[in-house]
Amino acid sequence: MYAISLGDDGAELRPLEPWQAEEFLAHMERGRELIGQHVGLADVVTDLASSRTFLEAYAKKTATDTGRIYGIWVDAKLVGGVLFRTMDIAQGTAEAGCWLEPSAVGRGLVTRACRVIIDWAVEERGIHRVEWHVSAANDPSIAVARRLGMTKDGVLRESFLYRGKRADMEIWSVLAPEWRAARRAA
Repeated sequence: MYAISLGDDGAELRPLEPWQAEEFLAHMERGRELIGQHVGLADVVTDLASSRTFLEAYAKKTATDTGRIYGIWVDAKLVGGVLFRTMDIAQGTAEAGCWLEPSAVGRGLVTRACRVIIDWAVEERGIHRVEWHVSAANDPSIAVARRLGMTKDGVLRESFLYRGKRADMEIWSVLAPEWRAARRAA
């Protein structure tokens, strides 16, 4: 397995795999309330079997080049993650996403991790457009999209039914030429 350092604070990015289902479940238990405010992952991963099933689904996506999932570890503790929920290599599109448990909030971990995976998608896989779908009420995730240099494409009004309520979803994106220009400028 490989690990990519996310800075000098002991944070690293690694693939999140089915054999880590127990650790992933423990992480979900620590973060369920915060994660569940906007992300359905908290309702999907509820026991060891569902944790394993979720990670196996992403292992299949990795094998078919249609998605990826990575964990963020700080001092050897899983505290969050980033993913490509979808990847369409032929179309050159991918949808990125994230989650964190409370102990990891406010440290820039998601932004740093997303920079790594977007770089990989654009430079190694030829992705032209990376999208970010976010509840209009999820200010921290919208802030990540802004820090990543994404443009708000629009709002899908009341398009997402979550826990019995309809939510507006914002679509943000960055195109490969924009990403490369911003990386060169940095």
